[in-house]
Order: sequence, then C-alpha cells, then structure tokens
Amino acid sequence: MTEAIRKLKKTAAALEEADQAVAEATLPIRHERIVELLGGLSEIGDQPQMRTLAAGLIGAGLFTRDRRLARAGARVLAAHELATVAKNFVKRRVDRTRPRSLGDGEAPHIRRGRNEEKEETSFPSGHSAGAAAAARAFVREYPEQRAAAYAGAGLVALAQVPRCAHYPSDVGAGLAIGIALEAVSDWLLSGLLRPLPVPCVNASRESLYRHQEP
Repeated sequence: MTEAIRKLKKTAAALEEADQAVAEATLPIRHERIVELLGGLSEIGDQPQMRTLAAGLIGAGLFTRDRRLARAGARVLAAHELATVAKNFVKRRVDRTRPRSLGDGEAPHIRRGRNEEKEETSFPSGHSAGAAAAARAFVREYPEQRAAAYAGAGLVALAQVPRCAHYPSDVGAGLAIGIALEAVSDWLLSGLLRPLPVPCVNASRESLYRHQEP
C-alpha cells in the first residue's frame, strides 16, 4: 500500500512538472491572434452556450417534429448538466492556480482547498468536461456525425492549453469527467428516450386507419 502511494505521488509530481513546462512554453504565445481565435471559438464549450445549443436542438426538433433531433438535444442537456455538477464538485474541493496567473517559479500544485476565485479553480477543465459530455451524447443519436462531434469537442478542450486557461492534466481530467458522466446520463435516460419499436408504430397506424374507415 505504501509503495502504491509512493508511486502515485511520483506520477503526480511528474505530471505537475510536465504541466509547468507546457505552461512556461505557452505563456509567450497566449496573445497570438490564432490562439485568441481558437480561444474564442472554444467558448462554445462554456455553460451558457452549451445550454443554449441543447435548447436549440430540442426546440428545432419539436418544431420540425424530428424526434431524433429533440432526443439529441435532451441527451446533450442532461449529459452537460451532470458533467457540470461533477466538475463543480471537484473544483470546490481543489485549488490550483491557472497557468496565466502562475507566479515566477511557482509550481502548479493541486492542493486541497475551497477557494472560489476563478484564477484558483483551474482543476479540472469545465469546458473540456462539458464538450466531451455533449459530443458523446449527440453521437448517441447521430453516430454518423461522430467525427465532427469529437473533433469539435477536441478543439474546445485542446484550446484551453495554449490560451493558458488550463494545464494539460486539467484538460485530461475534464475529458474523463465528461465521458464518465455522459455514460451515467445515457443510463438514466435510456428508458425515457427509447424510440417506439417499429411494430408498435405500425400497429398504432393501422389502428388509426381502421378508425378512419367509414
């Protein structure tokens, strides 16, 4: 047990060193135009934007009577909200200074704490968690859009590093939270959102036609 803890601490220290090296390398380019452009695009992964996107999918599906689209929106919203709850649970118990606010020679330690200031809640990445959960949820209904959905989520997550909003390990943790909580969301919604079997739909139609016959 002691050996396992020692190895775990060693791995955590190595990750922090890698995070610090990446932060030091990206700080000089965080205000480059391409980085700011990517950062702006990645804001679609923020909570208000993701909720608006999910609501738009639900609304469009209801308006066009497209059950698949409406289900996709419901899945995205549920998965995103669960992922948000989970990442907030961690953020409120862990302090970590964001790369853009790290002082000279300061190490990006992950430590216990309840600091709610934005610059002290780097771990985990909420954008990454929300984007991963939303992409996976959308793909449940639109598997043919897998490449585009995952590419979009990947862009949102990876953009957090050069813009110095998060360390690579923050992003990795966020992605893991998003994927895990989407799976929980899928399990919870599987019965509610399951489409009617084709025989049932056909039987309902035949019954309706019989009632309409003179």
